[in-house]
Amino acid sequence: MAFHPLIAAESFNYKKFFEMVGLKKKSPEDVKKVFHILDKDRSGFIEEEELKFVLKGFTPDGRDLSDKETKALLAAGDKDGDGKIGADGT
Repeated sequence: MAFHPLIAAESFNYKKFFEMVGLKKKSPEDVKKVFHILDKDRSGFIEEEELKFVLKGFTPDGRDLSDKETKALLAAGDKDGDGKIGADGT
């Protein structure tokens, strides 16, 4: 997968990322699989610290997201405003 446009500092765009990984076309089962991969501490939620490393899960030369990029990605998925993303999208 060509993640090179997202490797440069401050270049992460969550909409472009979702499109690149085909997240919108995934079945609910596949989305849950991705969720469980990202939920490193198995808390049932994806927290800010777990999102920071999301690119490393998709490409060997992935980088950590900046705080600004991480917060934008979290805001895109945090439907109830509690500062984390639940398995059901809240």
